[in-house]
Amino acid sequence: MSTAEHEKGAVRETPDRYGAFPRLPSEQLEDLSAHGERRRTAEGEVLYREGEPFREFLVILSGTVEILSDQGGPDERTVAVHGPGRFLGELGLLEGQAAFNTAVVREAGEILAVPVERQRALVGSDPVLGDLILRAYLGRRYLLIGLGAGFRILGSCYSRDTLRLREFAARNRLPHRWVDLERDKEAEALLRRFAIRPEETPVVLWQGERLLRNPSNAELARLIGLPAPAPSAENERCEVIVVGAGPAGLAAAVYGASDGLTTVTVDAVATGGQAATSSRIENYLGFPSGISGGELIERAVLQAHKFGARLMVPAEVSALTPQDDEYIVTFTDGSRARAGAVVLASGVRYRRLEVPGIDRLEGISVYYAATVHEAGLCRADPVAVVGGGNSAGQAALFLAQHASEVHLLVRGSDLNADMSRYLVDQVEQHPKIEVLLRTEVRGVAGKEKLESLTVEDNASHERRELQAAALFVFIGARPRTEWLGGVLALDERGFVLTGADAGAVADTNRWASLGRDPMLLETTLPGVFAAGDVRSGSVKRVASATGEGAMAIRLVHEHRERKGNLVTVGPEGRRPEAGGPVSSR
Repeated sequence: MSTAEHEKGAVRETPDRYGAFPRLPSEQLEDLSAHGERRRTAEGEVLYREGEPFREFLVILSGTVEILSDQGGPDERTVAVHGPGRFLGELGLLEGQAAFNTAVVREAGEILAVPVERQRALVGSDPVLGDLILRAYLGRRYLLIGLGAGFRILGSCYSRDTLRLREFAARNRLPHRWVDLERDKEAEALLRRFAIRPEETPVVLWQGERLLRNPSNAELARLIGLPAPAPSAENERCEVIVVGAGPAGLAAAVYGASDGLTTVTVDAVATGGQAATSSRIENYLGFPSGISGGELIERAVLQAHKFGARLMVPAEVSALTPQDDEYIVTFTDGSRARAGAVVLASGVRYRRLEVPGIDRLEGISVYYAATVHEAGLCRADPVAVVGGGNSAGQAALFLAQHASEVHLLVRGSDLNADMSRYLVDQVEQHPKIEVLLRTEVRGVAGKEKLESLTVEDNASHERRELQAAALFVFIGARPRTEWLGGVLALDERGFVLTGADAGAVADTNRWASLGRDPMLLETTLPGVFAAGDVRSGSVKRVASATGEGAMAIRLVHEHRERKGNLVTVGPEGRRPEAGGPVSSR
């Protein structure tokens, strides 16, 4: 929208095509009025600015407000225009992040302003209003990501640090745009404008003027207002530390905090784990039409905040040390925290595809996740997905919405072997998806990015070339337990042993003083539990991980009460009360 159009008063409200711009009914406006104040607005007034924290939840009572990306900068553009009855803001308002756009009054009128903290409480207490606002804010966040709003990452596609920053932004669902130093015409102008030497990249540009040279993930997190990555001070004791913020870790955070335990949840990269990268989860109980992984995780994050759990990203754990009846958790930055119990929910990472020459293409056109960010890089091109499980099936269906064709390469001879039936049906019926069974990747070709694959039929050993601009790999996973070696017992694949399996190899002297064996999810260390994909023998499903995270908190209570699953005879010959069955709280 041009300045001339503004001056002529030609301000048209953006239609609500995606449910991201709903209008509040009069009843909800009346309810909100009791919690805020009415204010007159003037034309040109800035209600909130990109890069600054939200202080108020704003509802338009009269007049119009324009939402701008990169206001005053060379890439300024209109995101949306809102009229009476609509509310402003996006997901960052609920999660304490900085604003990713600017709100400017275009037609003077009146607004209702509710303090942010009061609004967050209302979202948690009023399910109707809360669901309306949350769905709108999630929609707006994904619209911003699609528009490439927010900060810019300027760096080479061949740079590992560029890949690191892009992955951090994508995994945390942060609006941003990557400016490729090698191919983007805008890159040279930005280098000159900010006097940046190519060897100083990658850099992050924020608000058109603020610049960070090759920031760490923690520095980028602080820039846009993610929860402070510094863990608790060493002399500050929390009752439960949860390592990992996937479905299991977030469930532990919600149930721990709602039970009144001081609960800190940390993750090295992002909230959500692998589940957050799923475009749609259709077999999760209670969501018959399915739910995106991102929406499920954002809801869980807000729920954890509601009960007072502390979530810190990025905060990577490097060591776990028993000390008396507690544990010292050490982080890679050297800081430490102390806890009475620990829940290990660090999940897994996808295995790399071992093909000659593939490492130079990783992060450029070979990916281990299929999010909106990766999909946007391969529009209208053919792509390939490797894997035969649910993650591969979900990725293929999601990518088929963007790519011209999707080749699903499955090593086995039956798609039903590892993929849920509902996904098999959708994959086989989709006109853009070609399923190639008994097929493995043997080679990759392309100078600057992937151009084609060499694939082999592992039954006939016949090889052929497949055109593909991107390759997405989902071929099984390995646990994130390197830092636990020698501390507690792992199975031969590195997954954490729990329950009876842990009891079989545990130090009997350590457990004798407790008068019990390890509980169902307990490791070889008393008070240290494992939940979700990181646990040996776990069912690799989102619902299972969520259930185990909740169950782990119940077992934390059992541990704190010094009750367990072993009935022993006390000094007076009486049997003490044994721990009861695990129940929901």
